[in-house]
Amino acid sequence: MSKMCERRLMTEQQCSETISHVRQPGLETQSNEDHQQGVAELASKFAREFGMAEWGRVMGLLHDKGKEKKSFQQHIIKESGLNPETRVDGDYRHAYVGALIAKELFPNSHLLMDNALMGHHRGLYDDGDMKELMKLEIPKDVIVEKIDAEFEIPQLEKPVKGYQKDIHHLERMLYSCLVDADFLDTEAFMQPEQSRLRGNYDSLATLEERLETFLAELKKNAPDTEVNRIRNEVQNWCVKESVNPPDFYSLTVPTGGGKTLASILWAIKHAIKNDLKRIIIAIPYTSIITQTASVLRNIFGEENVLEHHSNVDRSAFDDRELTQKMKLATENWDYPIIVTTNVQLFESLFSNKPSNCRKLHNIAKSVLIMDEVQTLPTDFLQPIVDTFDTLKRVFGVSVLFTTASQPVLSGLIRGTNSFVSFEGLPNIHEIIPDGTNLHDRLRRVELKFEKTPENYDEIAQKISHHSRVLCIVNTRNDAKEIYSRLHKEGICLHLSRMMCPDHVTETIDKVKLALKETSNTTIRVVATQLIEAGVDIDFPVVFRQEAGLDSVLQAAGRCNREGKLEMGSTFVFGLQKPLPPGFMTQTNNARLAMTDREYDWFSPEAMEAYFKQLYSRVNSFDKKNIKDLLYKAEIQFETAAFAFHLIDDNTISVIVNWKNSMELVERLVREGPSYSLMKALSQFSVNVRYGDMKKLVEAGAIEEVLEGIYVIRDQSFYSNEVGLVTDNHWLEESLIV
Repeated sequence: MSKMCERRLMTEQQCSETISHVRQPGLETQSNEDHQQGVAELASKFAREFGMAEWGRVMGLLHDKGKEKKSFQQHIIKESGLNPETRVDGDYRHAYVGALIAKELFPNSHLLMDNALMGHHRGLYDDGDMKELMKLEIPKDVIVEKIDAEFEIPQLEKPVKGYQKDIHHLERMLYSCLVDADFLDTEAFMQPEQSRLRGNYDSLATLEERLETFLAELKKNAPDTEVNRIRNEVQNWCVKESVNPPDFYSLTVPTGGGKTLASILWAIKHAIKNDLKRIIIAIPYTSIITQTASVLRNIFGEENVLEHHSNVDRSAFDDRELTQKMKLATENWDYPIIVTTNVQLFESLFSNKPSNCRKLHNIAKSVLIMDEVQTLPTDFLQPIVDTFDTLKRVFGVSVLFTTASQPVLSGLIRGTNSFVSFEGLPNIHEIIPDGTNLHDRLRRVELKFEKTPENYDEIAQKISHHSRVLCIVNTRNDAKEIYSRLHKEGICLHLSRMMCPDHVTETIDKVKLALKETSNTTIRVVATQLIEAGVDIDFPVVFRQEAGLDSVLQAAGRCNREGKLEMGSTFVFGLQKPLPPGFMTQTNNARLAMTDREYDWFSPEAMEAYFKQLYSRVNSFDKKNIKDLLYKAEIQFETAAFAFHLIDDNTISVIVNWKNSMELVERLVREGPSYSLMKALSQFSVNVRYGDMKKLVEAGAIEEVLEGIYVIRDQSFYSNEVGLVTDNHWLEESLIV
């Protein structure tokens, strides 16, 4: 660390060292040599996990060589306040210089480093833009010194088909090592108190002890039922199979079989046996994430479980230091257990931005649990499956696919014709052996398919014949129409994404409490698919609008979940209107096409046949042509990152008037946006389609309180029953969206 240069008296000629950072207050400086050595050490450590420590070291030593430019030194002296009168002569950009030096020093190896060095602040470039920048020259005032290095790309297990699908991930992973090392070393100098909050978590061995203690207590107090015996059996198989080396595994357990605890038991023991670093659980729905994270925090402690998704609200944590630690850990996933969304995981794996890619190196040498894997979007299935293959072979990741409805991901995956197909994963090892017949032994529901489509009134009338019943439909409008026709006796609730997250959570809690504490009260719930997977509720009767087999079985999993009845009933019905075009119709048609034989709908054989039918209706497993952008020498990082979005967001977020949301809005207007305030407001926001947004604007309901932040203050536009409502006072009808 350098000595402090006096404010205003110092000029660039008077400072004998190259400055990398200046800390306020006090104007203490960090030398560029110290910074680069610190980054090199960290990047080397990170890259060592996948056999490329030397690459990380060299990139760390080169990444800020451009700061030796006279113009950059003038810039930092002026902007930091060391000498505000300093004149800056010329271009002070610095990131590109390291890439040019790498090309000169390592003509045979630089290509894997260039983009990471060039984009370590801005992001990875498309190939054409990168090549243009590489035409620049090394500034004359930058010293090019030889670096002793011997580069080897680790010996990779042969992929199923071609190596090119690995290269973009290899470059992005090296980029992750560099940018996280750069952030961390900079933070250690600039914000030492914040830096000290990182790390210091319990070991996986300690977490294993806590889990075994929890499970022992759980079993001691559990009644001796067939369901609990099966749950113990599943856990025993997970323990037995955990000793195997990193590979692709599946855990196919019907609803109620204790899949969550069994999978984490397997993961911890498997990680310890194979010296893996952490467990990452990726889940498609925030409702399941919240529930799973809560269970895991109860077992392992809040300080060991990171919940990372857009709607997470850490204001509930009393420990401010712990809250800050969690916020910091979302930047780089330096936690023993991470629970996150599929969107967060995959859009980071295909991102080009330093803030998103920073966490990627911590995926190496981890256990990755893909929960509810049947929800992976077919439109991106090829790049996703290829990524699983690369993570396992190149980065030592062990992948576990868990679900009650296991999709087909191995072998040749065929689409509508021979040109729409690709090679899936090699063999996936199922943890539960053939012959255990869990789907039959855990059968608690009878599926009943209605043959004749019905109207809203007829469905509402059928629901009303049952005192405890859940109805799941495909669209918000269908939920509203059926709910509006029900008699509001007892407890009658509606659930859809037109309710803000806080409202949804409160309503689900009401349902759970009512089911638990009342035995005679009528409870009827009409919901969209948000309640379908992972929400721990138990109704004796479920109605499910026609859909794909996986969705039907997920709905059936909310029926007689705890086996209190001899057999529950799930009715699958059609409405006298066509399903929305696209994927929803494809999945339903795939189920309807399974007419070649009589299936046990709960069996793995039925699920395999269903997914083959579904895939045969897919026109592309790579609709954004990610393969053409990334699987080649001229990698288009930026374009691919822009194209790879699992969810096409054609909505606008609007803050609604619910509970204390308007108090938070006033704070927002008064104080401006902050991380904690925007997180709090996200609990009171609804994503509105553009057509509905237009109606709200026409009704005079929308106020833009800050640029791009929209609010509906009028309480009449938000119903305690159904959420966001558009009351257009100039039109005769009321539209519930």
